[in-house]
Amino acid sequence: MDLSVIIVSYNTRQLLDDCLHSLYAAEAPPEGMEIIVVDNASADGSVEMVAEKYPEVVLLACADNLGFSTANNRGSAVARGEYLLFLNSDTVVGADALTQPLAYMRNNPHAGALTVRLVYPNGERDPDNHRGFPTPWNSLCHFSGLSRLFPNSPRFNGYFRSYEDFDQVHAVPVIAGSYMMMPRALDKQLGGWDETYFFYGEDIDYCYRIHQAGYEIIYFPLVEVLHYKGASSGLRKESADIARPPKETRVKVARESVRAMQLFYRKFYSDKYPRWVTALVLSGIRLRGQLRIIKHQLT
Repeated sequence: MDLSVIIVSYNTRQLLDDCLHSLYAAEAPPEGMEIIVVDNASADGSVEMVAEKYPEVVLLACADNLGFSTANNRGSAVARGEYLLFLNSDTVVGADALTQPLAYMRNNPHAGALTVRLVYPNGERDPDNHRGFPTPWNSLCHFSGLSRLFPNSPRFNGYFRSYEDFDQVHAVPVIAGSYMMMPRALDKQLGGWDETYFFYGEDIDYCYRIHQAGYEIIYFPLVEVLHYKGASSGLRKESADIARPPKETRVKVARESVRAMQLFYRKFYSDKYPRWVTALVLSGIRLRGQLRIIKHQLT
């Protein structure tokens, strides 16, 4: 089997339905594919919908919300495809969204992971799917606004890297877990997703480890995939009109996003920079995190 598509679902019933419909309408890989849905204890009828409308889907219904990383690992543990595609439930794929990227991966063994051009419903490109690592310098330029003042400067816009040619296939440091294709053998070699993360940050962590293993990560803009963005978390304005989780969920996700930033920095950067830099960065994360949490507590 060529491909296993792994979708983590959490209270996105209609979006999940649309995603699955688009996958089965897309051109299938030559040696076939399977679709695995890992549901994180949804309360909106997602599990029942999948069981009724898509009986061929491998459905793993979790009794509790395990988080994104753990759920992805549950899916990859039962996957049979030579390649894995980790795909968000709030995406809609086109006819060539599976076969073209898969062909590129087969022809380029140096590629450890690949993503496509993710676009919002308004046609704008999703910037989070094409990033640099959040080094202290990149983070400072991003949060201070220097990157917006100098968007075409590699020195000041190392986070979103908007100076690159988005019409050409090229290597990129970080892609999002919204659409991440990779060899199943590499996923197994790296031990899968780091389950210390619950939600947010786990894709940056995985990209870092893919690079550490000596592979490139490829941005493949020859294929577009629609991405509603943040439908499960409720933290994104792009999906506010189609998904509004309760305040408790939004506050929890906001807290987890802060914890993820702290986890990543301590894991990969704390030994690379002076202590005063680490203290400054972690203080900045805490401050930004408190503001984010307060925002969602008040709305």
